[in-house]
This record gives sequence, structure tokens and C-alpha cells, in this order.
Amino acid sequence: MRFIRISLLFVFLFSLFPASAQAQTATPPPAVRLVLESMSPEERVGQLFLVTFTGTDMGADSQIYKLIADYHVGGVVLMSENDNFSAVNIPAQARTLIDNLQKVEWNATVNFTRDSTAPQTSRPAYVPLFIGITQEGDGYPTDQILNGLTPLPSQMAIGATWNTENAKMVGEVRGRELSLLGFNLFMGPSLDVLEIPSPSGGDLGTRVFGGDPFWVGEMGRAYVEGLHTGSEGQLLVIAGHFPGVGSADRLPEEEVSTVRKSLEQLKQIELAPFFAVTGNSTSPLATVDGLLVSHIRYQGFQGNIRATTRPISFDPQALNQILTLPQLSSWYAEGGLLVSDNLGTNAVREFYATGGGQFSARIAARDAFLAGNDLIYLGNIKSDDAPDNFTTVVRILEFFTQKYREDPAFAQRVDASAARILSAKLGVYGNFSLSNVTLPLPDLTVIGGASDAAFAVARSSATLISPSLPDLTSVLPLPPQPNDRLVFITDSINVRQCSECLPQPTLAVDAFESTVLRLYGPQSGNQVEDFRLSSYSLDQLQALLDTPEDNQFVADDLDFADWIVFSVTDASRGQPALISRFLRERPDLALDKNIILFSFGAPYYFDTTTLSKFTAYYALYSKQPQFVDVAVRLLFQEMTPIGASPVSVPAVGYDLISVMAPDPAQIIPLFLDIPPAPVTPGVDLTPEPTPIPLFQIGDTIAIRTGVIKDRNGHPVPDDTVVQFSMVLTGEGGGILQQVESVTTQGVARASFGLDKPGLLEIRVSSEPAVISEVLQLDVSQTGPVAVTVVVPELTQSTAPPPEPTPVAAEDAYVTPQGYPRFSAWFIAMLVILFAAGGIYGIASRLVRRPSALRWSLGVLLGGLLAYNMLVFGVFGAETWLTEAGLSGVILFTITGQALGFVGGWLWSRMEK
Repeated sequence: MRFIRISLLFVFLFSLFPASAQAQTATPPPAVRLVLESMSPEERVGQLFLVTFTGTDMGADSQIYKLIADYHVGGVVLMSENDNFSAVNIPAQARTLIDNLQKVEWNATVNFTRDSTAPQTSRPAYVPLFIGITQEGDGYPTDQILNGLTPLPSQMAIGATWNTENAKMVGEVRGRELSLLGFNLFMGPSLDVLEIPSPSGGDLGTRVFGGDPFWVGEMGRAYVEGLHTGSEGQLLVIAGHFPGVGSADRLPEEEVSTVRKSLEQLKQIELAPFFAVTGNSTSPLATVDGLLVSHIRYQGFQGNIRATTRPISFDPQALNQILTLPQLSSWYAEGGLLVSDNLGTNAVREFYATGGGQFSARIAARDAFLAGNDLIYLGNIKSDDAPDNFTTVVRILEFFTQKYREDPAFAQRVDASAARILSAKLGVYGNFSLSNVTLPLPDLTVIGGASDAAFAVARSSATLISPSLPDLTSVLPLPPQPNDRLVFITDSINVRQCSECLPQPTLAVDAFESTVLRLYGPQSGNQVEDFRLSSYSLDQLQALLDTPEDNQFVADDLDFADWIVFSVTDASRGQPALISRFLRERPDLALDKNIILFSFGAPYYFDTTTLSKFTAYYALYSKQPQFVDVAVRLLFQEMTPIGASPVSVPAVGYDLISVMAPDPAQIIPLFLDIPPAPVTPGVDLTPEPTPIPLFQIGDTIAIRTGVIKDRNGHPVPDDTVVQFSMVLTGEGGGILQQVESVTTQGVARASFGLDKPGLLEIRVSSEPAVISEVLQLDVSQTGPVAVTVVVPELTQSTAPPPEPTPVAAEDAYVTPQGYPRFSAWFIAMLVILFAAGGIYGIASRLVRRPSALRWSLGVLLGGLLAYNMLVFGVFGAETWLTEAGLSGVILFTITGQALGFVGGWLWSRMEK
């Protein structure tokens, strides 16, 4: 009995502590267990690591050959900065490189010979490598392969279409092309939510789908489905940057940032998109295979604002607390992989070397593994006590192997993660044989030919940020005319695919000019002539501002131009500040010209003052060639921008939360929620129409709305609150029942019980949209009745009142047209007379009276002349007087008096 009590007490105490997520692993399936049992400790440890290497050499003496053949690392990540891709025919070169990497592991197994100097002393089991890549879209710097693949857009460009089919389409192209090259691990997409844009610091730019958690989740789910579909299940998808870095003020690769948010707040915003692709995913194809765990810290994570976690990737308690959430726990229990973010970044090094200490890569890798990560992405990691990356990686592997042999608990943890990794690899290949891994070389000519997908996104995402579309026709009634001169100033830098490759521009200086000539030049309608077009880079614009005497040719072109078209790609080099400086310092070159701005990056880099100086501002979100094509068509008004920004743009008052609220200028449709008539499969008959239901006392009536739209015309996000009301009309009437519901795909549902006779009306509202169709039914004791639908009109009485337009107070001294009123005349006369009298009184004491009189008359006449110039609007005085007001009148009058005084003084000198 005592033993039972002690046992129960032990069980009770044990239950008080949360189980570690890393221990919640099911018994591996037989196929996985069979492979795992045949592996040595070195092989099991090796499976945990993703490594990188420099160049393309895989000879027996190369470092990557040794890591694969001797240490059996789990995978390799290819990167442009490591010169893994050449300049010539990248698809064929990448496919050959990946096949050779896989063959190194195969040959190490088949041709194994015992070597006393090698760590492996028995024949290893053959396990294919993970071959990973980050290819986010939009070219440099977020793409590793810059040429040869289809140039696909950024995630924000996809988000600006507000169409999940576009996300799926781009994902299919990406998945198909990468899997044809042999990649089986895609490190993306980013599911970060850019709730509050940050033009400086941790600007993620166009690397996100948007700023609303619901839509980021929807786009992410469609993109993941496209990746899996396009690759035919041959590509594992690892979504980043879990649990979300959208609120960070540092880029994740540069510095570990701290975000002040609790777990409850994270569940509402940052974690919501990850829930969409894990526990809440409706399709296996839309479910990610793994999550890339970021190096981000949280202050107040458990509610205590003074407590700060370690970076989540190194914090077992915080990571476990997130993984045990219901939305993630089942996904993780079913084999979802956790992959640490790159440990070779400056952010990790600085975190571990804080206070002047040395960076030990072994400690960082151990902490990342014990936090719960299955795969450790080492990147270009280098310990302070090691000469290079290769030595660092080898020491990490040996350290883990030694600990595996000495620590049974650590060994159990390694085996659990190795089993999850093996299970994921078996899911891709079915069984581990070289014939399954290195398939016959496909026709690589099909790669790179899906540019229609990019153009479709470009056309659907193009957004007019300022002015509004109705105002555009008034400020820009006509496109460039045949006699107009155009100057294009483009944000262009040169980058390289590899260190030995030739430089290539991210966005060519003449990209706009060449596209204009192709679409509208002499060979295409002759709307423009090439000698009227000029192209310069932002660097040349800066040179003009810094050394104008050496760049007069740029000033001359700008001076003669009718249109100045700016193009920017991001804010990494201070591009917005440079354009603002030009407009501030050289207004003479921008006077009476159409100033157009195209942003091929994020839309929020410019402030309100600078934007007010542009005639029109468009956002394209991506710098791929198809987006330049669409930008030129927008310039020539061949296309109308139909996209909408997926992030807030504070400078123009575009707030995403307000925009995604239900549109108050809509009548919400209301329907009976009737299931459709059943259709017999295989029978080609016209289905019977759904019978109109009748209702009586005691029945339940099911109601649903139509799709409720937001202010951009898209379905409102899921979980938008909707209020259903059933009202009894007539004497003694009132609200009988109210039901609060939430939307799913823009539609909300509710049910009412009919327990009172009378004329009933059912309405619905979703603030601020309060007008809906009305369902009427006259329920009586005599028998069943049908429902009547009443559709109100949005008249002045029913439409929500428009937001009041602020009206400027009328100036008491200057008319709206810019001319002085009587009150301004009176004050100006007092100033003139007082000044003339004062000058005479002072001057008569210093000089002869005739001279003093001449000075006084000069002041009097100068003031009167200046005032009359204001009255008659000489030199366009009325244009600035509307803003200057009375102070402008007085200042202009005093200036005239000063000039008159000089005239009087000269008059007196001439008399002498």
C-alpha cells in the first residue's frame, strides 16, 4: 500500500512538469528503424547537420568529400556566396554538381574500405543527402541562382495580388524547376508578418507576403501546395522564420533582436501563419515538412515583462512551450522537422561572444540541438579557435560523437532526431537507392520558360499608391507624347553570380529606356523617339548633387525633360533619402515636370513630404524584367493598376487594419443556408431545383451571408465578427434574438429558433458595414410560410455617413484666391505710414531735412508699390500668398519699403 501511495505521488509530481517536445516522438516505423539500427554513432550524428562548402570541387581530397564520405553529414546547402554556381549554363552545372554530391555518399558506401585514419570503421548505410537552397524570388540578394531559372517575383508581389492562385502558380514553377535540378530541401517560404513596416533597422522588405496574419497564412499555404505539386513530392518545404520575425528591429542574419511580446500575442499575429501550414492545414500538400527556427528573443514571453528568453533556437523551455500548442503539437508528433536557422551568421557569433568572450561553435551547435532542433544548419560557421569552416565542422561532429558514446540521454536524443530525418528522406525517395536519387538527366531546356507566371503576378500586383485612381486622370490626363522628353533615373547596382563571374546589374540603368523603345519605339507604333530618351543611375544623380560642375550634362537633360521617372529597388543604400535630397536641393530641375516614382521594392520608404512632390507613385514590389514591362505600360497608360498594397503605407494614410475591415459601402447579402439537392454520380441528368423551404412556429431557420468584402474588394479575413439579429416588427416588437458569428472565407452562418408569431426580420451587420439584405417571414399559428428577401438601397438615408473632410478655416486677411482683404490693406497702410514717419523722425536728427524727407518718401512709395504688386498678383504673388497669409503681406510690404529707402538714399546722394 505504501508503495502504491509513493508511486501515485511520484506520478502526480511528474505531471506537474511539462513534457519536453523533443521527447514526444513516436516509435519510428520499421523501415526507419531498420536503417537506424544499421548506422554507427558517427553516421547518426552526421545526419543532424546541414553543411556548406566553397567551390565545385568534389575530388577525394576536397573538404566536402571528406565531410560526406567520412562523416556522413545529413545534407548540403548550396550558396552563391560560396561559388557553388558558375556563370555558364547554371541549370546543367547545378544538376551535375548535385548528382555528384549524391554519388559521393553512394560510393562511400559501396566502395567502403576500412581506413584507420577515418572515423568510420564499418561499412556505412547509404542515406541520400539533403540538398538545400534558399531561392525566395526577386533575384539578388534573395536568390542563390541568378540566371537560368524562371525569374520569379518576390513574396510581397504575390501578396499584392490578393489571389492565392497566383501563390500556388509561382510555387509550382519554383518546385518543378528546383526538383529537376536535384534539390530536395527548400528553405522557405517566409511566413513572417510585417505588421508595422520598418524602413530602417530590420527591414524585411519584399521578403514577406504581407502584414495581415490571415492573408500571410493563406498565401503561404497556397505557395507550399504549389511547391509540393510542382516537385511531385520530391521537395521538402521548410518554412521560416519560426516563430516569426516580422516585428524584429534587426535582420535575423545580422543581429539577434529582442521583441516585446507574450506568447498570447504571438498566437494572434506571428504564429497564425505557421498554424495555417501545420495544424490547421486542410491539405497534406499545403502542410510544410519543417520549420526554420529563428534566432529571436522575446521579452515578456510568459507575461513577466522583465524576463527575456534566449534566442528561441537555443531556448528549450520557450521552444517547447510553443511546440506544445494544440495547433503545432500534432504536426510535430507526426514527424514535422525543426531546422535551426543558419548558425554561421554574425548574429549568432555576436550573441555568444558578448562581453569579449570567444565564439565556440561546438557550444552553439549543442545548444541548438538540445533546444529541440532536429537539423542543425551550420552554414559558414567558424570557431575562434579553428582556422577555417571545415575544421570547425569536423570538431563539432567529433564533439557530438564523443558525447553520444558517453551520455545515454544525449544518444537517445540523437537517435530520435535521426529517425525523424530518415523518415523525411524516405518520404521523398521511398527507399534508399541511387537509382531513386539520381534520376536520368531530364530535359533542362524546359527550365526558365515560365515567364508568363511572373507577368501575370506583375499585372495583378501593380499598385497606385498616390494619388487615388480617380484623381490620377486629373493630375496625369495624358501619357508621354511623341514630342516629350523623358529622363529615367534608375536604382542599379552590379552583382556577381560567383567571385570569378562577370558583373551583372540587378536592374539595368537603361532597363526603362530599352523597354519603352521595345514597346513604343520606331518599330512598335513610333510613339517615342530614342533621341528624346535619356537614362542615368542614382549614383550619377548623387554625383550631380555633390559635384554639379562635373555633371552639367545630367542637369541639362533634366532641365529639358518633360518627364522624370525614378525607379528604386529598396532603401539599403539610402536611395529614398537621395531622391528626397534632389527634390529639395534642385527644385529648379523638377519645376513644371511630371515626376513619376516606381518602387520595385517595398512601398513604404518615402515620407509624406517627399511623396507630395511626385505626380504619381506606383509600387511594383519586384525588379524582375516582367515588372519593368508592366511599369512602362502603366507609364503609357496602357494598363490600369489593380493591385493593393499588402502592408501599411503610413505616408499616404493606408492602414492595413482599416482597409481589411468590412466595407461600409456594401449591402451584405443574406441567404437561407440550404444544402444543395443531391446529385447521383455517373447519372447525366439535370438536377432538380432545390425546393423553397417553408417555416412555422417551432422550426429552426439557418442563415448565411454572402461573401463580405473589405475596402479593397476582397473577402474579409477569417474570424471577422458578424452580428445576426432577428427582430419582431410592429407594436410591442423588438430584438428577439442576436447571434454572434465569425467568417470563414468571407461567409458567416447562424441559426434562429422560431418561437414567436408575427412579422420577423433577420438582418446582419459586421462593423463598420451595417447595411444588409433583410429576410422577412410572417410566422403565424395557421401554417408554414416562405421567406421574402428585401434588398435595401444605399441611399443618403441608409448609407453610412462619409468621413468628414477637414475644411480649412477661412483666412481673415487673404482671400482663397490669394489677394489681400480690407483688413490686410488697413494693417499694411499702418505699417507703411508708421515706417515712413519713423524714418523721417529719426533721419531728421541725423541729416538735413530734405534728405530725411527723400528717405521717408522712398519708404512710403516702396511700401505702396509693393502692396499694389500683391493686389494685382504680379510675379504670381497670389500663389504663395494663400499659404503665407498676413505675414506674407507684411513681409512683402517691408521688403518694398527697404528697397524704397535705398532709392531715397540714392536720390539724396545724387542731389549732393
